[in-house]
Amino acid sequence: MKTLNDNWITEGWIDFEFKKYLLLAYLQHVNAQFKEVKLYPPLAELIRHYSKLKDFSENKDQLKSAFPKMLDGPDTKEMKLKYKPLIVDDELMTHLEEIVQYSLPQLKKAIEDGKEIYDFLEKGMSIEPIGISPLYQKEGYAFLSFDKSNEIYIYRYKVNLFQNSMDKFKGIMMQLIDKVRTSFTMTFEHIKLNLIKTYKELPNPATYRIHSLQHIPVQESFLPISKRLLLKVVD
Repeated sequence: MKTLNDNWITEGWIDFEFKKYLLLAYLQHVNAQFKEVKLYPPLAELIRHYSKLKDFSENKDQLKSAFPKMLDGPDTKEMKLKYKPLIVDDELMTHLEEIVQYSLPQLKKAIEDGKEIYDFLEKGMSIEPIGISPLYQKEGYAFLSFDKSNEIYIYRYKVNLFQNSMDKFKGIMMQLIDKVRTSFTMTFEHIKLNLIKTYKELPNPATYRIHSLQHIPVQESFLPISKRLLLKVVD
C-alpha cells in the first residue's frame, strides 16, 4: 500500500485487525522507500497522519466528526444541502480508540527513522554562495552537486510568504532549469555568468551551491533538504 487516505481510521470497515493490516502494509512501503533514501513524500505523510491521530486521541468529538455524514435533505432557507452525522455508538468508539492507540507509536517510530536519515543526509551537505551575495535574496539560483561528480543541477528559486489564520511562514519554490557538467573552463562562476546573460530579469542574482557527500535521489531527498537549507540562509 503506497498511501493511506487521510480518513483511513474512520472509513470503511471499523475492525482492529483490518486497520492494523492497512497501517502495517503502508509502513512496509514507507520503510522500503527509506531504504532507498527516498524521504519525501513519505516523511511528510507520516507526520500528517501522526498529527491527525494525535488530535483524535485528545478529542473524541473530533474523531466522531471525521465519520462520513448522511444526506438529510435540502435547507430551503440557506439554499444548501443538509447533512447529519451517522450514529457512532460507544462500542465503535472503543474500537476506534484502540486502533488510534496502536497506530500512534507505530507512526512515531517510522517518523523517527525518517528523521534519523534526514539528519544524516543534512550533516553531509554544505551550502556556500557563488560570487558576491546581493542584498535581495528572495530570488536566485541554487546549484546542486554531488561528491566525485561534475554534474550540476541548476535550479531557480523563489521565496514566498504564506499566511494562514494563525501565522505567517516562508516557503520556497525551486524549478529545474538546466543540468550541466563542470570542467576546467565551465566553473561555477562561469555558469552564473551564463545565467545572468540568459535571464536578464535577474542581473545580480543570489546564487548558492549546495553540495552533498552522498549520492541520493534528487527529487525525493536532495531537493527537499536543499529547500530547508536555502531558507536558513536567504532573507
